[in-house]
Amino acid sequence: MEGKLAKPDVWADPAKGEKLSRARGALQADLDLIHKLNVCNEEVSTLVEWAKEGESVGDDLVSHLDTWQEELEAAELQKLLGGEHDATNAIVSIHPGAGGTESQDWAEMLLRMYLRWAEKHEFKTEMIDYQEGEEAGLKSATFTVTGPYAYGYLRAEVGVHRLVRISPFDAAKRRHTSFASVFVFPEIDQEIDVDIDEKDLRIDTFRSSGKGGQHVNVTDSAVRITHLPSGIVTQCQNERSQYRNKEMAMRVLRARLYDLRLKEQQEKVDAMHDTKKDIAFGSQIRSYVFQPYRMVKDHRTKVETGGVDRVMDGDLDVFIKAFLLSK
Repeated sequence: MEGKLAKPDVWADPAKGEKLSRARGALQADLDLIHKLNVCNEEVSTLVEWAKEGESVGDDLVSHLDTWQEELEAAELQKLLGGEHDATNAIVSIHPGAGGTESQDWAEMLLRMYLRWAEKHEFKTEMIDYQEGEEAGLKSATFTVTGPYAYGYLRAEVGVHRLVRISPFDAAKRRHTSFASVFVFPEIDQEIDVDIDEKDLRIDTFRSSGKGGQHVNVTDSAVRITHLPSGIVTQCQNERSQYRNKEMAMRVLRARLYDLRLKEQQEKVDAMHDTKKDIAFGSQIRSYVFQPYRMVKDHRTKVETGGVDRVMDGDLDVFIKAFLLSK
């Protein structure tokens, strides 16, 4: 795989090069995990032999067994990521619910949480679109997460997230409940057929604004694309180039249309089996309670923790793992 990526003709076709690069990343992640498991096995086996010979290695053995258990759990989790697009990059979109400033601030907090999670996993993130809230927080944000199995992990986060806290915006210090929705789409290869007719698109340009916008330029470089048949709207204002912004907005549109196609197919299957899955806004998946007690609880898996600060700092793996194991 490394040899193929080094060939100049591979990158003559950027889509092909990116696909091979992602495949290499996924394979490397698997190889790294196998290597770690082999190292753990060898170290534990050596310590067991020393213990049989009368050496005092009890503490070291316990420590290495704990590490081995952690690596086995990581391998188990990675094995669950076998979906068609699990190994791909992800496109994440966050939107506040009703409630004005409260919900917009909550959406901003979720954005930080996911960016911190990506950083902990050494994934690269790129902001595609960011719309500031009127007083605080954000009206919407869309960003990409690039790394092996990014979509496989983050698909566990799709749904409505609920916050309960004493509002910092309420002079009476009353408790408020806020909602924000998280959508995650796989970044689709150019080779996958997503039929988009140019006649079905309305493309508008406007001046960039919000975070980063003031540093971009003062020309109409931002691009908004509306897919008329579905009503899906995507936009990008992160780049100085109008062409680049259009390209990014089209990437998001392709991903959302492909996701819509998959959902329509799933709905047909569910109808045949007389089952329904509520994935609409309002299908609360997780609650984050700051007052009167501190707890984060996932309503799908019943996993909960009192480590609210750790969760808001990106420690989400316990919830993601439980979700994947429940599927």
